[in-house]
Amino acid sequence: MADHLMRLPLQHRLPALACAYHCLPQLPRPPTVVNSVSCLSGPGGRKRNWNNTTGFRAPRRLVLGLGASFWAQFASMAGVGGGGGGGRQFVASARQKSAIEEVLKNMEWPEQFPFKEEDFQRFDESPDSQFYESPRFVTHIDDPAISALTKYYSEVFPPSNTPGISILDMCSSWVSHFPKGYKQDRVVGLGMNEEELKRNPVLTEYIVQDLNVNPKLPFEDNSFDVITNVVSVDYLTKPLDIFKEMSRILKPGGVAIMSFSNRCFFTKAISIWTSTGDADHVVIVGSYFHYAGGFEPPQAVDISPNPGRTDPMYIVYSRKASTA
Repeated sequence: MADHLMRLPLQHRLPALACAYHCLPQLPRPPTVVNSVSCLSGPGGRKRNWNNTTGFRAPRRLVLGLGASFWAQFASMAGVGGGGGGGRQFVASARQKSAIEEVLKNMEWPEQFPFKEEDFQRFDESPDSQFYESPRFVTHIDDPAISALTKYYSEVFPPSNTPGISILDMCSSWVSHFPKGYKQDRVVGLGMNEEELKRNPVLTEYIVQDLNVNPKLPFEDNSFDVITNVVSVDYLTKPLDIFKEMSRILKPGGVAIMSFSNRCFFTKAISIWTSTGDADHVVIVGSYFHYAGGFEPPQAVDISPNPGRTDPMYIVYSRKASTA
């Protein structure tokens, strides 16, 4: 029985030039760079294995902080085929929506969280409070991606004005991309810039907090039905602590929705993010849910409105286990 590995070619693992173009908000778009990863699964949807037994060791930090030990810990996922190693291959990329959505299905995770402290370092380690000191009344994804996210929210959120519903918009700003006119008795924004939060019309209250300094969420257990995070999960330097907190404050059966694209402030994004591609980002966020504990198996949704032509948009979500 042969092992079938999922591996990015080195040039796709370290898309420095692609990130330099794509990670800035609302710049003219260069020719599309597709970061793809080959995955293999056995017949009948057999489980994929995240195999960290490889001897490959990537440089700890490369130019612009784009290198990380991520690929030393996660260089491959194996799908075990039937006799003779007959696996079925598919390529996960921004152009293939169904493939992105398959990445987390039947995943076998290592026993221990595979990332190291250096994987969460950034090129710019100056205080985030300085970086976000001035308000930015801009959007960080293009209009089609925003519309796709708003449409997704309209399909999965509790109906507007449902009694007892509480929502936390984490890493919030002046806009949350909720459906037009959407209201609940409690919608809390937690973000870095007070002027931005004051301008957000959907919020009923807000809190200014740097989660990279203090990942403790200032809420009681079982407080929220929904937690959202829009294009900011890639900036979290203590993601496991934060996802454990998310599990604590969600009500049983509550849902956490992490949305992201291929744009970012690349100097503030963590190394494992800037050195990997779209499909890998799905696995990274999925691992946060898995290793935090208390969540159902995470799932991925590709809501990219025009693959290869406008900003991609991905969702990784999970519900708090009813027994958590």
